[in-house]
Amino acid sequence: MDALKEGWFSELSSLWPNQCLSLEVDQILHREKSKYQDILVLQTKAYGKVLILDGVIQCTERDEFSYQEMISFLPLNAHPNPRKVLVIGGGDGGVVREVVKHPKVESVVQCEIDERVVEISKEFLPFMAKGFNNPKLQLHIEDGNQFMSRHQNEFDVIITDSSDPIGPAETLFQKSYYEQMKKALRPGGIICSQGECMWYNLSLIQDILNFCRTLFSSAEYAYTTIPTYPGGQIGFIVCSLDPNADVKTPIQTFTLKEKEDMDLRYYNSKIHRAAFILPEFVLKV
Repeated sequence: MDALKEGWFSELSSLWPNQCLSLEVDQILHREKSKYQDILVLQTKAYGKVLILDGVIQCTERDEFSYQEMISFLPLNAHPNPRKVLVIGGGDGGVVREVVKHPKVESVVQCEIDERVVEISKEFLPFMAKGFNNPKLQLHIEDGNQFMSRHQNEFDVIITDSSDPIGPAETLFQKSYYEQMKKALRPGGIICSQGECMWYNLSLIQDILNFCRTLFSSAEYAYTTIPTYPGGQIGFIVCSLDPNADVKTPIQTFTLKEKEDMDLRYYNSKIHRAAFILPEFVLKV
């Protein structure tokens, strides 16, 4: 079945079988097959510009901020002094856009394996890709695992903004990848990774948390709401090397003026705490 049919895009995937989200399309802005994946940019009627990789929605102009802010500020505000940050993936620029806003962040290193995602985002998604213009950022086009193997004990926070565990992102959900992140952290460091949807991927989330709890002092699952991700929800795996850390409670909070200056539209300290409160069916697993 063609995902683009009669003016609609339908997100079809084996990760959420027998169902799909469909968006009415105004225009196909760009389509190509890079070295790593199929890249599609659409102008939609309800959600503005949409980036799609291998048939799966990565971000939309209307709701992307809820994901970008939460995957960034959950770990940043749970760390007492997040001076140096590593971002793995995030080729659309959204995570970097948020991370550089944090007043304690001094430098950001980003590793994105697919240069074409970066270039296409700069052209078609400037509201996200503006993060690439910040002087705090150093961008590397390479595999994140290989980069981390050369940079151990270096980062306060590592954020993995990956697509789903199929194709080039599959390795980012494996224990070996989390072991590599642990080695790249400074003492007391925190990681935050895209953690999939509790409605469709609960066994995968359980497996990740189980091995994370053998590697880190604490490992938790948090989530945000976002209409165009499967189930209207996406999760984050948040882990700390500090045995005394409580990632569920923000160490740093922002004033109203700071939130306005940072253009925060979703994240605040109450949402930070609430993101870790899970429904009963998830707690039982």
